[in-house]
Amino acid sequence: MQQVFIAGCGYIGERIARLRQESGGSVTCMVRSVENASRLHAAGFTTIAATLDNGAETPPLRLADSILFYLVPPPGGGIIDSRARNFIARIPEAEKPAKIVYMSATSVYGGVDAAVITEESPANSDSAMGKRRLDAESAFFEFGAASNIPVVILRVSGIYGPGRLPLMQISQGQPLLREEESGPSNRIHADDLAVICIKAAEMGMGGDIFNISDGHPSSMTSYFNACADALGFPRQPQVTLAEAHQVMSPLMLSYVSQTRIIDNRKMLNRLNVKLRYEALSDGLAASVPGTEDHLPKG
Repeated sequence: MQQVFIAGCGYIGERIARLRQESGGSVTCMVRSVENASRLHAAGFTTIAATLDNGAETPPLRLADSILFYLVPPPGGGIIDSRARNFIARIPEAEKPAKIVYMSATSVYGGVDAAVITEESPANSDSAMGKRRLDAESAFFEFGAASNIPVVILRVSGIYGPGRLPLMQISQGQPLLREEESGPSNRIHADDLAVICIKAAEMGMGGDIFNISDGHPSSMTSYFNACADALGFPRQPQVTLAEAHQVMSPLMLSYVSQTRIIDNRKMLNRLNVKLRYEALSDGLAASVPGTEDHLPKG
């Protein structure tokens, strides 16, 4: 791979950056805060501190011949991803990247009543967040088509890993939906996701869309119970769906209400992915506090 530019170099971006650094690659990390920029600079990365909420405050982006990983989440509110559009608008004509990998989300498919979702399934999200993700996908595809730049989209399911377990919800005993009423959800370990991102840059073709998951869906309730067991906490109480509308936050209710099974065969076959944490039990064992936050192996 050639030089890499990571926009939104946070939880997953840092893993990608470390993998590229390990293989001797050149990495530029774009982050929001000066503090994070300083920390990454001390680790040997070129850094840029900038916000994308105001395009006029974003410096022109130097991306010529780079692989761009765009990992910036959409802003809250509305159905337009203004951050992605601001980013694209700040790319000078002479500084266009060689390839773009955009990390989207499976929320673009909406709630589909436990259906099996492939990359050919309609993306007609009923949530504002899903619509913002679709807007960003469209923005990058349009930019790529106009500039003759291949764009690869990764529709990622729930991410877990070290520091990304639902410790607060479990420790506070927040209620879960009854197992009998909790439909399937999907997830991917952070270390596997970082490797997949690099494989998408190496092997993905322009226009490719890949669903990203470990291929072993389970209910949100089952996932939280497994996390509680791994962390050594009591399992959370369970409520009926009717009770959930009264006691759950709108965000949590949206998570448990949207049920789908993500088909990951295209990811496995086209990108030649070998998951390290295909089994949730293995992924959780490597993610509990005190576990070494190791470098994922490509």
